[in-house]
Amino acid sequence: MTLTLLHNPNCSTSVHALEALEGAGHEVAVRKYLLVANRLNEGELRDLASRLQGDPVDALVRRDANYKKLRLSLDGADLETVVATLVAHPALLQRPILDDGTAAMIGRPRSRGAAWAAAGNVVDAE
Repeated sequence: MTLTLLHNPNCSTSVHALEALEGAGHEVAVRKYLLVANRLNEGELRDLASRLQGDPVDALVRRDANYKKLRLSLDGADLETVVATLVAHPALLQRPILDDGTAAMIGRPRSRGAAWAAAGNVVDAE
């Protein structure tokens, strides 16, 4: 099973998750989603959001200054609204996100990184 980490190297929680996964000996494909070449397209975002543990709106960083600047209020938003928002504003994608190909999970709080590392997949890390 390939683990993919949607990673922001400027986020300490994301760095912590990557270090925990690699430290446990897991092969991790790192996708720096903020780089234009690595951004998720609309179909990938829809697929990811549909497999994300929790509500689709959890994929958004709602405490981000940009979220507030855009005057967004998306609590309870459906999958299509979340996808459209992330297509328009990729920097609002929550991080880190671990995707094991079957399910995806946001790595907040930090303790989830350790759970991922121990389990090696999303489902068993819950």
